Amino acid sequence: MSDQQENAPATETRAFEADVARLLHLMVHSVYSNKDVFLRELISNAADACEKLRYRALTDPSVMGSDSALKVVVEPDKEAGRLTIADNGIGMSREDLVENLGTIARSGTRAFLDATAGKGDGSGLIGQFGVGFYSAFMVASEVVVTSRAAGSDEAWTWRSDGTGSFTVEPAGDEAPARGTRVTLILGDESKEFGEQATVERIIRHYSAHVPVPVVVRTPDAADAEAGKEVVDGTALWVKPKQEISADEYKEFYHFVSGNWDAPALTIHYRAEGRQEYSVLLFVPETRPFDLFDPERKGRVRLYVRRVFITDDAEVLPSWLRFVRGVIDSQDLPLNLSREMLQTNPVLASIRKAVTNRVLSELEKMAENDADAYAKFWEAFGAVLKEGIYEDGERRETLYKLSRFHTTTDPEGWRSLSDYIGAMKENQTAIYYAIGDDPEKLAASPHLEGFRARGIEVLLLTDPVDSFWVQAATDFEGKPLQSVTQGKADLDAIPLDDSDTDKPEAAREGDLAALTALFKQELGDRVSDVRPSERLATSPACLVAPDLGPDRQFERLMARQSSGRGRMPPVLELNPRHPLVRSLSEKASAGGAASELTEAAFLLLASAEILDGEAPSDPADFNKRLLSMMEQAFAGTDAAASG
Repeated sequence: MSDQQENAPATETRAFEADVARLLHLMVHSVYSNKDVFLRELISNAADACEKLRYRALTDPSVMGSDSALKVVVEPDKEAGRLTIADNGIGMSREDLVENLGTIARSGTRAFLDATAGKGDGSGLIGQFGVGFYSAFMVASEVVVTSRAAGSDEAWTWRSDGTGSFTVEPAGDEAPARGTRVTLILGDESKEFGEQATVERIIRHYSAHVPVPVVVRTPDAADAEAGKEVVDGTALWVKPKQEISADEYKEFYHFVSGNWDAPALTIHYRAEGRQEYSVLLFVPETRPFDLFDPERKGRVRLYVRRVFITDDAEVLPSWLRFVRGVIDSQDLPLNLSREMLQTNPVLASIRKAVTNRVLSELEKMAENDADAYAKFWEAFGAVLKEGIYEDGERRETLYKLSRFHTTTDPEGWRSLSDYIGAMKENQTAIYYAIGDDPEKLAASPHLEGFRARGIEVLLLTDPVDSFWVQAATDFEGKPLQSVTQGKADLDAIPLDDSDTDKPEAAREGDLAALTALFKQELGDRVSDVRPSERLATSPACLVAPDLGPDRQFERLMARQSSGRGRMPPVLELNPRHPLVRSLSEKASAGGAASELTEAAFLLLASAEILDGEAPSDPADFNKRLLSMMEQAFAGTDAAASG
């Protein structure tokens, strides 16, 4: 026994941190529809501990000692009302036990609590959020964890009934020589988990493909090594595809992802040639909880010759971070450091090839099963579009995979090829509109002229849309152009013939007088005032200057800089609107300057409101609006009294 263990108190009691205490209360007092998942999670943790030991032994063979046959042993004891899950993996020190099982509220703990709040059964989320150990309290009235870290002569016991505190004390002679033993004292309503047949059924169903053997042993076995091997630890990804059933793929997907859904796409192959590696990847049906985590980390496990290396390597680009699974290389060195992972040319080659294969499989899905692909795009399209911005090499492929709501089909999904196939005669660009709210965007005045000409417009409402369009050049020779940026150039496309009752436009000279006056009065609030081709029913709108950024992108950037650096917009006037036509005639005839000035500022404020913003000078807008109303109603009262 070490000095640390001798000097430690016989028993130390500590309280759980707040989030962990809440989590335990949820586990103990909530009724989940499927309690079986606790065993899946504990076996998964035990298998991971064995994998970590195997990896450490690459650089320090002494930690393995003579016990190199890594395995997980499950021991049900119906008579004692107890279930034990033991491994001979990496083990935990006293500090590990305290930190991992009680005092540090991991990010997954908070996320799990938020995700399950008020939603009833959350058993399908347990593995995904990294709170698997605590699921033991769904079936146990008390949990005892005894562990010895590899290479240590210290062993410790952690104990809790899940009601608010835990104890840690030095372990006795019964401690494992290496690894961890988790003992569950089963609650009265969970005694069936002490039955061997029940335990074997659960293991075969949920843990059939963990990468280490799983043995079920009865407590009265004469030989400590005796037991029934329920899982042989054979890696599923090295087996031929024809030998694997759909259920086996699904079970392995649950193991590597922690998700409870079914995979929408399974990609399994072996590459041979300059590099040899096996790939088993899954695209989920539903979004993982951490899909939009700012770190944008992937969750693909990297193995080298079946030795687990890390699940933190960038083996796929961040815009494919929703993909889960395993890549197992035959050529990478086993002693990969984090720095080597970033610069290793073999891994870079694998990364490129696997990324291209994933995109190729998505293309096949889009061609062969449009409905399935639409569901995929609903879940992950916003992430895949990050690649358009970040990966110029694959931009064309990602264009082809992208789907959009449009003014032609606001509820359905249209490809860019669909769009080009429906372009109007003389149309030279792919037009798009960006906004936060789909309904407000569809009603934007910027779309009026396009709608009047039957021109389809992409409706972009994902936050990433403001960024990838900045990197977008063209698709099949057609440039992408914002409806709020520069001149619309719609003159070459005639209005729909159905629009037979077109209002008369203001005379060119009258309109020129009005735009000149407005530009003078509005000063630096606008960069220009000009006639609009894009308006049909609204009197005015704001657009970005010809060389300026899209209005929505500019708004996003302004939020980061407290509004600094915004370019004055262009105020466009609709020559066919009765108000603009009337004002143009007054401006040309030398009408009252004060009335025209009022109109200039009110139309600017109106255009700002239609653009989704508050007037740039709310107090000035309010004063001018009230003044106009007073004059209007005063005139009405005078007429009535007369």
